[in-house]
Amino acid sequence: MPKDIPMNSLGFAKPVKDTRVVVAMSGGVDSSVVAAQLAEEGYDVVGITLQLYDHGAALAKKGACCAGRDIHDARRIAEDLNFPHYVLDYEDTFRESVIDEFADSYLAGATPVPCIRCNERVKFKDLMQTAKDLDADCMATGHYIQREMGPLGPELHMAADHQRDQSYFLFSTTAAQLDYLRFPLGHLKSKDETRALAQKYGLSVADKPDSQDICFVPDGNYAAVIEKLHPGAAQPGNIVDTQGNILGQHNGVIHYTIGQRRGLGIGGLDKPIYVVKLDVGLKQVVVGPKSMLAIRHVHLKEINWLGDEPLTSKTEWNIAAKVRSTRPPKDAILRPVSDREAIVELIIAEEGVAPGQACVFYDPDSSRVMGGGWIISR
Repeated sequence: MPKDIPMNSLGFAKPVKDTRVVVAMSGGVDSSVVAAQLAEEGYDVVGITLQLYDHGAALAKKGACCAGRDIHDARRIAEDLNFPHYVLDYEDTFRESVIDEFADSYLAGATPVPCIRCNERVKFKDLMQTAKDLDADCMATGHYIQREMGPLGPELHMAADHQRDQSYFLFSTTAAQLDYLRFPLGHLKSKDETRALAQKYGLSVADKPDSQDICFVPDGNYAAVIEKLHPGAAQPGNIVDTQGNILGQHNGVIHYTIGQRRGLGIGGLDKPIYVVKLDVGLKQVVVGPKSMLAIRHVHLKEINWLGDEPLTSKTEWNIAAKVRSTRPPKDAILRPVSDREAIVELIIAEEGVAPGQACVFYDPDSSRVMGGGWIISR
């Protein structure tokens, strides 16, 4: 390759027309804008949409990604912009890698985050391998997160629009995956800018609403999904206080989450009570005062570390930690137990933290994502 060829916008020293990029197309406005933008720039674009569950059933589900309507929208965008588009049936993979674990985690009293597992095990693993099989130079997605080149290689950074930042859901992206991925929307300051681009490119999905729910739980009824997969899983039991006194009954632990206040069906108490623990073995929902929700130490497993030095090269790391997707990062201390396990001490206690959720690490002095892990105890 001649040395005088400058880097193109995707970071390759080759002509744009000779740079193939696979775009993961969900059928929504974000990934459609990415495909349209790259196609307009002259890249060799290939669109891929994943069918993650039954196509016939999906047609009736609104507000969820990867459903039948979304597949149709993605295909139409590709036709209008004249680049190839493929729909891949990943139903079995998705069920085995994401849905089954989601159900098992809930049955074990945890509060899982299936969107992270989907990115980790399906989109950034199987789909990425498909992109490589198609001889693509890279894969682009519509995620709101930034990939920046640092002194030691690509780094993961929060999106410019912190309201739409998706770094919590992408903490398990490995360094090798990051080398291959591109996130063209991460620098945008607002969703209005994305929709303006969609209008500019004349996209039919320019005004399409954002998906709000987990794709296979479009109505937010987690328990119904679990009971369908595991009939009889919702076994009744007692709602008890922290001393074991019975305050009421429930129709299944899977209907409750840590921090829940509404829907307990218990009246006549002096102060509000919250779910503070789920004991699957005893079929108990343990409730207590709000003060019992506040925790300062969380134990993590399956850590994905994105720092420049090994995680275990220090006994302590000053970080900012995010323990819920809807909360900003807060000051914390990360203490490694091994290269895949650690204890995080939160400087200010957080409420409603539950096993099965993620704790994501950030550089306290920049927007860089340093990795994260899965909460196994609180």
